[in-house]
Amino acid sequence: MSSTLEATMPAPAQAKASPRHHSSSDLWIYLLIGALVGGAWLLTRQDYFKAGDDIGYWLGVAGGVMMLTLFSYPLRKYVRPLHRLGKVKWWFLAHMIMGIGGPLLILIHSTFKVGSLNAAVALYSMLLVAGSGVVGRFIYLRVHRGLSGQKLNLQQLQSRAGLDESEARSRLHFAPEVEARLLAFSESQLGATANWSTWLQQVFVLPVQMWIVYWQCVAGLRHPLIQLARRRHWSAEDLSRRRYLARKLVRRYLANVVRVAQFTAYERLFALWHVVHVPFIYILVISSVVHVIAVHAY
Repeated sequence: MSSTLEATMPAPAQAKASPRHHSSSDLWIYLLIGALVGGAWLLTRQDYFKAGDDIGYWLGVAGGVMMLTLFSYPLRKYVRPLHRLGKVKWWFLAHMIMGIGGPLLILIHSTFKVGSLNAAVALYSMLLVAGSGVVGRFIYLRVHRGLSGQKLNLQQLQSRAGLDESEARSRLHFAPEVEARLLAFSESQLGATANWSTWLQQVFVLPVQMWIVYWQCVAGLRHPLIQLARRRHWSAEDLSRRRYLARKLVRRYLANVVRVAQFTAYERLFALWHVVHVPFIYILVISSVVHVIAVHAY
């Protein structure tokens, strides 16, 4: 084993994808959705059309058709002849695009107002389904590998995170207190009792705990690194670089512990999400049919 921190760090070309990639991707998507909704609201304030005129009517039709195409994704999964029509990830991508575009056009069609009870039920049902879909995507990407639909299992995640061996901690052998803190964090989270209380804590509280432990480790690295720098006559630049590498290693290790610990929690939440999401869809379909009939009848 090399005695220097830098020698034990993985080369950039061999570094594994950071779990933060999904968080960054999620943030951009949520910002985009917020911007689109804000733009739609500003458009409706210009009084270019009303919900009942020709433009408003056809916007509603286009949004309704896009919402109907959302059913093609579950059909692709359960109807065997459709399995040969493209990859699942492209169907899922189309499902997400339609799931954003359809509600957006419906909102523009309604001009963010409801004129009747059936219209209100249809609109709010659509918003529930759309919001539920956004939450479902967030959970889906934490249970599946990318958009491929191929589930990860806990053993694969542990292997990718390097948690099935002591190599990650041995790189910090010069700071035994930091090693012990990392070990205690991983053992407490990966060995936690499996129940709903634990899963909710791992989803909502664990990321905060991770950052607390990270900054504790950063503080614990300061003195050992200074001592190591004096013994090996590092320059200020060398010390700065090795401090950065040590912090990066700690952050990656903690993030991978959280990723593994949250896997079962997100899997359970995804199953619960399915139970809640499906009734929303039925309510949306029924209320939309009633709304369409009412519009054409009166």
